[in-house]
Amino acid sequence: MALPLLSPHDYRGTTMTTNANAHSNEGFSTRAIHAGQEPDPTTGAIMTPIYQTSTFVQKSPGVIVEDYDYSRAANPTRKAFENNIASLEGGSHGLAFSSGVAATSAVLHLLKAGDSVLLCDDVYGGTNRLFHRIFAQLGIEPILVDMTDPAAVKAAFKPSTKLVWVETPTNPTLKVVDIAMLAEQARAHNAVLAVDNTFATPYLQNPLALGAHIVHHSTTKYIGGHSDAIGGVLVTSDADLFDRLKFVQLSVGAVPGIMECFLLLRSTKTLAVRMERHGANAMQIAHWLEAHPKVESVVYPGLTSHPQHDLVNKQMHGGARGYGGMITMFLKGGLAESRAMLEKTKLFALAESLGGVESLIEHPGIMTHASVPADQRAKLGISDSLVRLSVGIEDADDLIADLERAIG
Repeated sequence: MALPLLSPHDYRGTTMTTNANAHSNEGFSTRAIHAGQEPDPTTGAIMTPIYQTSTFVQKSPGVIVEDYDYSRAANPTRKAFENNIASLEGGSHGLAFSSGVAATSAVLHLLKAGDSVLLCDDVYGGTNRLFHRIFAQLGIEPILVDMTDPAAVKAAFKPSTKLVWVETPTNPTLKVVDIAMLAEQARAHNAVLAVDNTFATPYLQNPLALGAHIVHHSTTKYIGGHSDAIGGVLVTSDADLFDRLKFVQLSVGAVPGIMECFLLLRSTKTLAVRMERHGANAMQIAHWLEAHPKVESVVYPGLTSHPQHDLVNKQMHGGARGYGGMITMFLKGGLAESRAMLEKTKLFALAESLGGVESLIEHPGIMTHASVPADQRAKLGISDSLVRLSVGIEDADDLIADLERAIG
């Protein structure tokens, strides 16, 4: 991986201790509750304290404990969350950021003008905007690729390609991309593979185990799970990449607040049970929608009608843990019918974002993906009839009744 950047030795904190793998042989839920954390040594508090401090006292100039000199560089609450999420992804190092796009930006800061990136053609609108309207003007070329097509991926590589960025399942059309295939092609071209695992979460999918170099999450979504904190995180097992990304985190400074880290660490403890309920509800609703006469089609990874259903089962723990809480449906009719339906839901709140315990519904073409050029949306099938559902953990029968009233 030839990533042109500052020397990793420019970051003094690479010796920071980590216990991200302290519970590596234990089950997911055990790690979710215990990894990266110990009872507070002073009081015995079982929950990691909120270290609401900007700076730390030094015993002598430059004599600091575990690199705690300034909270932008490191903070015990943030470190506990970083180690916890790293353990859940099967990685060695985690780095937390103030938002998902801040975490994405940190990866792009590894590149230089003249480099190119293979970008999955169907990604979150904010990701598309970041690549095309911010970093492209700095000389980093995004190359859109349908990554469900291995031949298209292989043909898209250029000598300048240093990074491959993919979401799987994608947002909002829920395409599923073969991570192991991408990892093989990225390594063959000396490029880094970064996988946005926001929709699947580490409970359903572990990209590092499939060959990815970096895993990305918008922790605002399922990791947080309660619609009360914004954040992002990167996980890697590559020590050199960690050093470089840690330098970016320190230098650019888009770190999360300590309260956000506390809330996210609280939330990972229930990730497994929440994802089980999200998935069970979504499967029931997806089957119901498939049979509805006013629904043209339904895209959900757990349905056998999904184009990559076999890959889903291969890549996402065989479906044994469910298929997540995101559903894409196409209503019969156009914008008028979609708008009317969206205005009538009660339990499904009309709002952007996803992954909270409450159910959300939105229109990507108008809302989350409005910044994507219209011709690109059309090519991807993000039409006026497309509606995206983030299925929460309410009672499934109540959610179905809400959709029945809204669809009519």
